[in-house]
Amino acid sequence: MVDGAAITPRRTLYPPVEPYRSFMLDVGEGNRLHVEECGNPQGKPAVFLHGGPGGGGGIDRRRFFDPERYRIIVFDQRNCGASTPSAADGADLSANTTWHLVDDIERLREHLGIERWLVFGGSWGSTLALAYAESHPGRVTELVLRGIFTLRRSELDWYYNEGASHIAPQWWESYLEPLREAGVDPSADKIAAYHDLLFGDDPELAQRAGNAWTHWEAATSNLLFDEPALHDTPEHALTFARIENHYFVNAGFLREGQLIDEVDRVRHIPCVMVQGRYDLPCPARTAWDLSQAWPEAELRVVLAGHSAFEPNITAELVEATDRFARDWQPNA
Repeated sequence: MVDGAAITPRRTLYPPVEPYRSFMLDVGEGNRLHVEECGNPQGKPAVFLHGGPGGGGGIDRRRFFDPERYRIIVFDQRNCGASTPSAADGADLSANTTWHLVDDIERLREHLGIERWLVFGGSWGSTLALAYAESHPGRVTELVLRGIFTLRRSELDWYYNEGASHIAPQWWESYLEPLREAGVDPSADKIAAYHDLLFGDDPELAQRAGNAWTHWEAATSNLLFDEPALHDTPEHALTFARIENHYFVNAGFLREGQLIDEVDRVRHIPCVMVQGRYDLPCPARTAWDLSQAWPEAELRVVLAGHSAFEPNITAELVEATDRFARDWQPNA
């Protein structure tokens, strides 16, 4: 482990880049994914897995990669961002699980004619990256992971059932408001209680619950907590909250501890993990536990919270992608 808590950031994001190709990919069950390709069409293939689940969107996710050296693939996962149908519109989420998304990534790789690619993911994206790599280790050249999250019950309870409230009490009170409004027992599992609100028959209460759930995460994702603007639109907030909650009430569709238990499948793959020392949504304990099971991986702990756009985290992520592209050859 490298503890860079006091480092001065050395790298920043690459300049904005526009896609050279965008398309919708039919992945079955009525779902179509919005996909973008950016950078160099002959470059080193890399796929960016966004957080949430349900985060989608955002042009800055393209900027962790040198556009002259990388063929950058970004897509919105099922039922969020520009993918259709949207969770905000009441899309059936029964065909939206970790394993559906793993299959989607593999279908996208095959569709693009890519043999192997670097897989980049933070927060939920790190979960999905691990699930994909452990299912298809021969298709992954390297892993770049940030804000490690494996959906163990202890991780979910920490953030959604009290633990983190002791560090961010002001935002926790806002998170509790829809539950109090609905008369939920204070001792109830808040993830399950939120599920009832988000997927209930009262659309106005569902929207308020979506706003509060999303606000809690947005407010606590940086080292210095601050009043965030809500996501772009109420629809985006509701999409984000519904998909996250759907996954969390189902434990990510994973066996408890599965991703760490099965890490032997990927220990041969070069990996850099970047972890904020003071990451509230995804505390450093999970990154530490994963690194103990995967000693070959490089764990870099920096002075930061959760967001990939905090300077110390950005610097480490860009340095990792730069390093992995340095010696890349088209037929490697």
